Amino acid sequence: MELEKAIGSAKRLMILRELTRGEKHVSELMELLRMDGKTAKHHLETLEKAGIVESRVVGRRKYYRLVVEIRLEISPPPERRYILTACRKKIE
Repeated sequence: MELEKAIGSAKRLMILRELTRGEKHVSELMELLRMDGKTAKHHLETLEKAGIVESRVVGRRKYYRLVVEIRLEISPPPERRYILTACRKKIE
């Protein structure tokens, strides 16, 4: 999946913002972002399929964490730069 498509949703960007603060389980994200379970699951699966987040299951809870650093740089003419990169971070 293209990086632009994976992060091209306001709800997915909100999820990513929360995950910059640390690992969260689905219920936490649903509450923080006022999202229903079906919507949260759809967006988290999209981000996971794109390799941006990873999940792990503990008991009955599924936790998600951010595993890439995403950088976006856009500048007007004359530079006319558009750079979108994702770099996998080493997780300890």
